[in-house]
Amino acid sequence: MTVAHALVSAHSQGLLASPELLLFDLDGVLMDTLPVMKSAWAEVQSELGVRVPFEAYAKHLGRPFADILVLLGLERIKGLADTYIAASTRNSHLARPFPGIEETLHTIARTGCRLGVVTSKSAQRASPLLEQLGVPFCALRTPGPERGKPSPDTLLMALVDAGTDPADACYVGDMAVDQEAARRAGLRYAHAGWGYGTPAEPLPIVLREPQELVRLVFTGAPESRA
Repeated sequence: MTVAHALVSAHSQGLLASPELLLFDLDGVLMDTLPVMKSAWAEVQSELGVRVPFEAYAKHLGRPFADILVLLGLERIKGLADTYIAASTRNSHLARPFPGIEETLHTIARTGCRLGVVTSKSAQRASPLLEQLGVPFCALRTPGPERGKPSPDTLLMALVDAGTDPADACYVGDMAVDQEAARRAGLRYAHAGWGYGTPAEPLPIVLREPQELVRLVFTGAPESRA
């Protein structure tokens, strides 16, 4: 029997305590979209003469795109957002699930724990990517009237959508803004070590690979530290 099968069996017998809801960031946690973002930013640089390097943009990943432009001083460049979004949509085929994430999601779903996504991507761009994973998500929240991360708004609205208390949920992210949003929403937080950023102090649970979500989140094993 594999470890995954053993955990599913133990959960079905009531031997493991698990959250009712596991929320995920999308970029850097479920999907490797960095090639998409790099190609889109290259088009912004080429077509609009933007000289800000991608590395400067990448430091702010996790925040809504409009907020990143403000932080970079680029919010007044006409057509920048449209150029970036069009290029991202056109090059979305470059995105791939992180190795092991699909199997892990299916294993978690079999325990009865529900899955949700809270991302700074628009729903229009996020939904096709999530369809690649082949598991049901009971909540998908993106910035709209609500403030984006690091504000807790979208996380709290995802909890409302799922009818779940903060104490019964956990958020998995890869950037410091994810960690801050989870703290402000009163959620447990686990950091995806395979993602794009590093956690802030105090250090949270740090997962080295997707498969550790099952062991560390569901079995209460000792926390992994960065």
